[in-house]
Amino acid sequence: MTARALAIAFLPIALIAAAWATPAQTTSASKPPQPHQRPSRPTSAASRPLKNDGQLEADIRARLARSKIASDKFQVRVQGGVATIEGHTGVIQHKGVATRLAKSAGAAGVNNHVQIDDKAREAAAANLTKGRRRAQIKRGEARSDSGNAAPRQSR
Repeated sequence: MTARALAIAFLPIALIAAAWATPAQTTSASKPPQPHQRPSRPTSAASRPLKNDGQLEADIRARLARSKIASDKFQVRVQGGVATIEGHTGVIQHKGVATRLAKSAGAAGVNNHVQIDDKAREAAAANLTKGRRRAQIKRGEARSDSGNAAPRQSR
């Protein structure tokens, strides 16, 4: 059999296979999600409406001003959708909060150059070495390292 005769013989099979595969692809896209699957929704920063750098910078500054870390007075610059945050803080957690606020405003990325004071670093290190913090200890609970501490009662 020649190559042309072979191509003619397999052409109807290829057409049937293509016609059969096309409706299956379109119907699977229109099916509702299975109960164990989450429905698809845009979650990435690329799928959100893009803001220009000026709008994004103003939004980040507004969020910082409304937050509890406004007293730190961080400086914000945005270039190409990437926010750069600079400043000083006396609370370690404020650095992470500033990053989260910038990301929630729509920044594609955040360069966090916030400097943490040495006093705050020392206090955090002391809390880690001390173990359980006062807020984590229930009232009336014995503060003993030995195994014969008073048993806790359930409520």
